[in-house]
Amino acid sequence: MLEVGQYHTLTVLRDTSVGMFLGDLKGNEILLPLKYIPKGLAIDDSIEVFVYKDSEDRPIATTLKPLALPGEFAVLMVNDVSSFGAFLEMGLEKELLVPYKEQNQNLTRGKKVLVYVYLDELTNRLVASCKTNKFVERNDIVLEVNEEVSVLIGPRTDMGTNVIINNTYAGLLYDNEVFKKLHLGDKTTGYIHKLREDGKIDVRLQPAGFENIDAFEQQLLDAINKHDGKLPIGDKSPPEKIYEIAGMSKKNFKKAAGGLYRKRIITMSPQELELVKN
Repeated sequence: MLEVGQYHTLTVLRDTSVGMFLGDLKGNEILLPLKYIPKGLAIDDSIEVFVYKDSEDRPIATTLKPLALPGEFAVLMVNDVSSFGAFLEMGLEKELLVPYKEQNQNLTRGKKVLVYVYLDELTNRLVASCKTNKFVERNDIVLEVNEEVSVLIGPRTDMGTNVIINNTYAGLLYDNEVFKKLHLGDKTTGYIHKLREDGKIDVRLQPAGFENIDAFEQQLLDAINKHDGKLPIGDKSPPEKIYEIAGMSKKNFKKAAGGLYRKRIITMSPQELELVKN
């Protein structure tokens, strides 16, 4: 039987009225429905497909690309809620179920949520869990300070933003070290700042040596972040407006803005500052 929740490269065996049957060297077969058959596909051709269970609990092949694979953390949209749980947009015809027992928050239609995707051992179906803490590695941490890592932006907390590091570890990104606008589900590059004895990991979005931001630069950054990544002031703005919005003199403002610009944290125009986008 072909493994559910994985990509497989298979050979076209035969064409039928409902689709093409694909197979592997072990004699496993699966249907690729008509709607997924690419133009020009013929008998004996090879094709990569994703295998999952359809709404009737049958293994099926598709050329659609899922938004996450088993063993991955992802931020997905809630499409619907029922007595069984919440159903997330997965990029497939069938949505991804988060059973009520795997929820730790109120899930409503249109909400984005950080989940862990896995294959349920009892049903052999793809499911997801909001209880991501039980899936992260906390003991065997193979990371080093200043190491470059991949970061998935998770939900905010009182101290900062939770992140998933290298699809394996949980980390925290402090607000005062964020110099660009972030959104839930963003994927970016980060750097390990501190490995704590309790297994917690502090991460930054800038490499070592980037922390030499002075007090006025930090004050200006805080103001930009509070205004959704943009400030309607620039070096041509009157001093009164600069003080009203940024809380500093025009002289200190120009010095701080110039420093942030040289560090490539912001872009500048005569009347506006904006955080550099990913």
